[in-house]
Amino acid sequence: VQLQASGGGLVQAGGSLRLSCAASGSAFTVNSIGWYRQAPGKQREVVAIIYTGRPTIYAESVKGRFTISGDNAKTTVSLQMNNLKPEDTAVYYCNAFVIPSTEPAIPKWYWGQGTQVTVSS
Repeated sequence: VQLQASGGGLVQAGGSLRLSCAASGSAFTVNSIGWYRQAPGKQREVVAIIYTGRPTIYAESVKGRFTISGDNAKTTVSLQMNNLKPEDTAVYYCNAFVIPSTEPAIPKWYWGQGTQVTVSS
């Protein structure tokens, strides 16, 4: 399974950006898919995740500003980021928990390549 992320860039505070991620491969089911971010000198943190059978979650710091959406199969996911703040500056990573459809059906985490989001004040 491969995760291909796109979007990101440089924006002024108060602006908007949209990130997208697509999962590709063969014979798998996505159990959850979402976004993490890592700012310089900080640990990677959850931004938003869509789950199967569980509510979508958001980091408290992005609630009301970011919206995650995905297709029914959760093979594509987008993160609409509005009212961006300088503290949102980070490398954003797409992440998915995938269950193979063929044996051995061992679930596995996958990461996409990071995409830089920079918010200037």
